[in-house]
Amino acid sequence: MGKHSHRFVEEYDGLVGFGLDRQTDEYTLTYYPQKFSDDENMALIRGRMSDGEIDELFSLLTRMLKEHLTDGEYHRVFLKDCDR
Repeated sequence: MGKHSHRFVEEYDGLVGFGLDRQTDEYTLTYYPQKFSDDENMALIRGRMSDGEIDELFSLLTRMLKEHLTDGEYHRVFLKDCDR
């Protein structure tokens, strides 16, 4: 079995939307990226993205990781390189 999981998108049956309440917003922020990063979707969309869009998305993700994860969390939770 691989190191990564996307079970939330498979199991969640609640509202997907934004702006109603904090909990729904948080669930939506889990649901959307899991749908977005699906292999089939990414194979389709990444070739259609402009260089600027690719840079913008990568910069946003990198900034969020740096802002909200410690170095140890980054390696253990995001990179999953358990050597740290």
